[in-house]
Amino acid sequence: MKYDKKNIIYSAVLIVVIMSFWFYRNNKATEKQPLGNLVVVNGETMGTTYTIKYLDEKGRNFKSEIDAILINFSQCLSTYIPDSEISTFNNKTNAIYFKQPYFYPVLKRSREVFEASEGAFDPTVMPLVRFWGFGPDKNEKMSKKIEIDSLVRFVGFQFLSFDELGLKKLKKNVQIDFNAIAQGYGVDVIGDFLKSKNIQNMMVEIGGEVLCKGKNEEGKIWSIGIENPQFEEKGGSEVQAIVQMDNKALATSGNYRKFYVKDGKKYAHTIDPKTGYPVQHSLLSATVFAPDAMTADAYATAMMVIGKEKAIELAKKQNLEIFLVFDENGQTQTYVSESIKNAFVK
Repeated sequence: MKYDKKNIIYSAVLIVVIMSFWFYRNNKATEKQPLGNLVVVNGETMGTTYTIKYLDEKGRNFKSEIDAILINFSQCLSTYIPDSEISTFNNKTNAIYFKQPYFYPVLKRSREVFEASEGAFDPTVMPLVRFWGFGPDKNEKMSKKIEIDSLVRFVGFQFLSFDELGLKKLKKNVQIDFNAIAQGYGVDVIGDFLKSKNIQNMMVEIGGEVLCKGKNEEGKIWSIGIENPQFEEKGGSEVQAIVQMDNKALATSGNYRKFYVKDGKKYAHTIDPKTGYPVQHSLLSATVFAPDAMTADAYATAMMVIGKEKAIELAKKQNLEIFLVFDENGQTQTYVSESIKNAFVK
């Protein structure tokens, strides 16, 4: 009986050890398992491309739903669609009632950034965008001060009145352009859609504006490349920097893609709403980090209008993190907010 008792005790201990080892191995295996199947969706929208990656245990592909959302989104906010809501407001009427749920949120955020940037970000800049050849008309015109002065009179967010139901002009000939905020907002809209499908880990990118949530397929936070604004002109690396994104959004604005040269002079697409002229300063690109892509997109544009020094001041005032690329005596330099420096990959 004594021998049998020892065996019973030994067997019991052995079972406990085996079970403990099994639980340990099972837990380690669970840790190493991916957070879901990686789904990648690509497409075109708003005159650019999009790339969406997310993890889903069921491996569901939402491309058809995403494309349908983006079609409705463009039908609301795209100035390149003649019968869109925004085109109707710009060209055919002085007031509209909103058909889609996208118009009011982008107007509301635009007003906030307009006020915070002291008018540097202003969607009513559309008449000037068209004059300089960066609108849907694409007419490249030469600078004529009298014409510009006459157009500036119709630029000002204070000339709009809106609520959750509709929008009206307080001054005739006012037109709006959301190209400096719409892509970022589109990123947020798709992010909200994926969240409604219980997707917790995602990377949504439209035209370079990015939202990252959770982790990637390797169980790490997402790493995003920031484009080198001088790559096409001077070569070198196509990526200026790589930053790890932990549940936030980024947007980059710059004049290195949308510009034209006429009579030896470069005309950039960023228009100063106050002067009516394309901006001329040392800032090559501005990347803004924010909780949502719409905010990041709008502030990135505002910073390209005001230049490096004022951009740094604005970022500190609004508690935003930024990454600036600028030219200093012919040398490319960068500025990054202290609070986000550790997120950049060396």
